[in-house]
Amino acid sequence: MTVGAPYQPTTPFGLSLSKPRTPQSIRRSKSLRYAVPSQSGPPPGPPPTLIFCRCAPVLTPSLDIPRIRAITIDLDDTLWPIWPTIERAEAVLLQWMTEHAPATARLFQSTEALRAIRNQMVNLRPDLQHDLSALRRESIRMALTQAGDDGALAEPAFDLFFAERQRVTLFDDAHDTLAFLSSRYPVVAVSNGNADIHKVGIGHYFKDSLSASVLGVAKPDARIFQAAAQAVQVQPHEVLHVGDDATLDARGAMDAGMQAVWLNPAEAAWPYDTPPHATVSSLTELCRLLV
Repeated sequence: MTVGAPYQPTTPFGLSLSKPRTPQSIRRSKSLRYAVPSQSGPPPGPPPTLIFCRCAPVLTPSLDIPRIRAITIDLDDTLWPIWPTIERAEAVLLQWMTEHAPATARLFQSTEALRAIRNQMVNLRPDLQHDLSALRRESIRMALTQAGDDGALAEPAFDLFFAERQRVTLFDDAHDTLAFLSSRYPVVAVSNGNADIHKVGIGHYFKDSLSASVLGVAKPDARIFQAAAQAVQVQPHEVLHVGDDATLDARGAMDAGMQAVWLNPAEAAWPYDTPPHATVSSLTELCRLLV
């Protein structure tokens, strides 16, 4: 669903939007097979030894649902795919430069070239590593000055890019998921990016939105997660964080004392010894998990 389209909330996934129900006890199911010597004929000596064979145990999440009093959630690649948005914004920026900064457009003839100079800026300005807007603005300025165009054009050029960056295409189940979560818990956005939930059109689902550029620290730093808990006046252990990045989201949240659900639609391997409290392949599955 694109930004600006009218949205009529529905009851998602066939679930009630009332307060959370107390879940039934979660148990681990193990399939045990016993191999016992044949009972025909005389006993062969000592009593037979039972051999336990664990066959494909079915593991349920270790999520403690009654403990959850708030939800924090990532934005880019959790609620929408980010790279199609960035590629489109870079294409719009390049077209703008063709008209307003032609020398720069000739020097940087592709979106890949614009992205390369942006990545170069990361190394040149480590002080801006938590502020993606400033990194993008200064990379545009550097491209302009290298080409001999007016560096002051960086401001309107960035404004154009930033507006286009907010025109995301939400995953099909994102609106229903946010409606479901926000009807049960206070929800806080926690992002290293520069999406504006109000410009995107989803601000009404959230109690607050925290970004690395505002706080000066980025995920997986525990301080950004702790600040999110403080924003809704709960303790970190009472928060469930949801995100697509194993390190920045799930591991970072757990290190901060939160429970974590890893959104893993690609079914990638979990890279750490301690697993997340739950892994889901979609936002819809997340909601079913929390019923």
